[in-house]
Amino acid sequence: MSGLNKGFHKVELAVKWDPSPSGQPPTDLDIVAATYLAADPYGDPAYVVYFDNRSPDGTIYLNRDSLDGKGFGWDEIMTLELDRLDSRYARVVAGVVIQQRTGRRTFVGVLNPALRLREGYTVLAEDEFGDVLGSTAATVAEFVRDASGEWTFRPGIRGYDTDPEGFVRVMGRRHDF
Repeated sequence: MSGLNKGFHKVELAVKWDPSPSGQPPTDLDIVAATYLAADPYGDPAYVVYFDNRSPDGTIYLNRDSLDGKGFGWDEIMTLELDRLDSRYARVVAGVVIQQRTGRRTFVGVLNPALRLREGYTVLAEDEFGDVLGSTAATVAEFVRDASGEWTFRPGIRGYDTDPEGFVRVMGRRHDF
């Protein structure tokens, strides 16, 4: 059967949430993606993509960025063109982090957070962060290049209690699944 598997090519990660109540500071969630080299797939990221930047080769980019959750539909959207990534990259880890500018905020304090990961019209994962309510950040997807060069998807959400800079340092560490 593995001969029929074509792996993942172009994946979209979308996040949405409702704006903070009137008089409260805005809630700002950010999608973050980090790439890891085949030579060190659990070491430091080769590069990280987040608000206001894109990968050096243009394969990972933020389509939509919201600072407050206002608007209709999905507030933040990131595209990962895995099939265009250079063969030196073996892993891509994607996550969501809550900005902490106005004090410590966890997912329990975010109104109606949700995520959707899809390739084309196929939904790979959906979640509402219910298992990580006490966290300030969470990894939401991991893509790993197999021996044939195809990308496989490892679902699962893992919460972290850290600021955005700390999240980038720990999001790609090895975990027991």
